[in-house]
Amino acid sequence: MKKISYRQKRLWGTILVLSVFLLIWLLWGNTALMYHSIRINSNRLPASFDGFSILQISDLHNTEFGKDNGKLLQMIGEASPDIIVLTGDLIDSNRLNLQVALDFAKKAAKFAPTFFVTGNHESYIEEYGELENGLKDAGVRVLRDESVLLRKGEDAIALIGLDDPAFSLQGDLLGETSAMVDTKIKGLLLKSNPFTILLSHRPELFEVYVKNQIDVTLSGHAHGGQIRLPFVGGLIAPNQGFFPKYDAGLFTEGSSNMIVSRGLGNSVLPLRVNNRPEVVVVTLHRES
Repeated sequence: MKKISYRQKRLWGTILVLSVFLLIWLLWGNTALMYHSIRINSNRLPASFDGFSILQISDLHNTEFGKDNGKLLQMIGEASPDIIVLTGDLIDSNRLNLQVALDFAKKAAKFAPTFFVTGNHESYIEEYGELENGLKDAGVRVLRDESVLLRKGEDAIALIGLDDPAFSLQGDLLGETSAMVDTKIKGLLLKSNPFTILLSHRPELFEVYVKNQIDVTLSGHAHGGQIRLPFVGGLIAPNQGFFPKYDAGLFTEGSSNMIVSRGLGNSVLPLRVNNRPEVVVVTLHRES
């Protein structure tokens, strides 16, 4: 039997140690929550909303951070937002657990007024009606192609919530999704043209949001590209394919801004790489 040399032992030992460190880093990177703070300046924002903060939770996918999502809820409490928005895929259709989702939503809604829009995973489950009713009972405002006014004194801004296109369409061979979403937004915009925030799960429709002069869109769905490469960005995202244009962070075109959350949970792919789960906090400021 051939003896293993000292050099070979050292090589295999090094590979083993590096493999352990890589595994630890990957596991840490999938559970180490972080804040992502984004500031939006606009001369269209009413003065009374200067400093208004929005905490965004996206793509939780039934994930729990700490017992009963204690770590995530602690972060929400520490941020002390004016409103909380849940921008789709609160549940995961592949490992559905309504109770986990509803327990989290009920506790989150105690911190601030909370609004929810659907994602594609909500469209996949037969139990969606039960989820929606549970969210309403938990004190969450469910926006399905609706607009509401947020008021401070005599000032108001608009909040629009879009239903995920997967509830209505199964494909997009001829650009049906963009056309449908464009029509929906036009019907929801208010004639008074206030500063408008759009909640929409799908970042790939940014050009539609720009076309309708939405001030701020909060989105998710891309999971940050799942695997993030240094100096490149995300590797792959649903409905965008490889090297997605709208993977994470702030995108601006003209006066329209879109914030894409990297999200919190995973779905088809079980691990994120170089892509920590994030809680997004958006602060609005009036630009004089």
